[in-house]
Amino acid sequence: MSRGHEVTIATTRHGLSDVNGHAKRMYKGILTHFFPVQWGEGFKYSRPFKTWLDRNVQSFDVVHIHAVFNYSSIAASKSCRKSRVPYVVRPLGTLDPWSMKQKSFRKSLFFTLAGKRMLQSAGTVHYTAQGEFDRVKHSLGLTQGTVVPLGIEDESKSITDIVLGAQASSPARLPLRVERETHEARTPALPAPPYILFLSRLHPKKGLELLIKAFVALHKNQIFSEWHLVIAGDGDRDYVDSLKRLVSLNSGDETIHFVGWLSGDQKPEVLRKASLLVLPSRQENFGLCVLEALAEEVPVVVSSEVNLAKEIADAGAGWISKVDVASLVKTLSEAMIDREQRLRRGSAGKAFSQNFTWESIAEKLENMYVSIVERNG
Repeated sequence: MSRGHEVTIATTRHGLSDVNGHAKRMYKGILTHFFPVQWGEGFKYSRPFKTWLDRNVQSFDVVHIHAVFNYSSIAASKSCRKSRVPYVVRPLGTLDPWSMKQKSFRKSLFFTLAGKRMLQSAGTVHYTAQGEFDRVKHSLGLTQGTVVPLGIEDESKSITDIVLGAQASSPARLPLRVERETHEARTPALPAPPYILFLSRLHPKKGLELLIKAFVALHKNQIFSEWHLVIAGDGDRDYVDSLKRLVSLNSGDETIHFVGWLSGDQKPEVLRKASLLVLPSRQENFGLCVLEALAEEVPVVVSSEVNLAKEIADAGAGWISKVDVASLVKTLSEAMIDREQRLRRGSAGKAFSQNFTWESIAEKLENMYVSIVERNG
């Protein structure tokens, strides 16, 4: 392997109907252990997972724990402390003040009983944006942390090739329903440009209601009458239905299009044809879709609550809006009316995105791991 490291993934099989019991498989070229869940949709208690960790964690130099508020993360941190193995925690945005307010009593109790010790005993806390680190430091007083962003994939290489240097041809994949890459790669019917693209999970925190209302208001102006809004993604069926009802109530059925989840092969074409990508989230840990758009020279409008907002503004790669309809209307109108500005900011975004290639991110992750292993002695 090009960087000289071996990687093993250990996780629960929650939500994966095609895996039974404790399964050990190659997943995208990486040895992966899947463990059954005994109970808890959110908590995901798994006794076999904890037993395996206690028996095997000492054979690893460092453990990278993803998420905070579930059993798997707590079990992994306890096993690491018991075996004196250093570990990293990536909170996935769950420690952001907005996120902590959701189901606040449950999270506060969990944090007090187990989460705080897990984080304070970590070799470092892995944040993917400086904004995420700053918010958590201010709200929870957690001062230790390392910022390593997510990466965007070089189209000529797979993530496995870049991070692990895998030489094997097409590794065997699990026949999991969540493997959206195996869906038939047919580009959905799209309106003719210009169109605004929303490309993310459909969830209340994403500010979609605000975007729909802002777009409807703008479309009434003759200047913007040729524009369309494309919403790409999936989510809870009841929530998606509520969004479609909102569109119908605002007479937007002819100009607002729900195209569902885009597979890996579909996404680039839909992105390239977009004139603007919008992510008006109430909270956004990173916003990978934003970088994917910028890599295609598509300028972006993001809310001030997207943790990459400052970097995007500094790079001149897009526009920043507050999280309300009036602000979105103002910001979108500025972006939609000025094609030359969109081209300039798209070009700046392309240059900015080159800082997030997997080659550079892999090196930063490696440096983070080496640092905490050396400190651990």
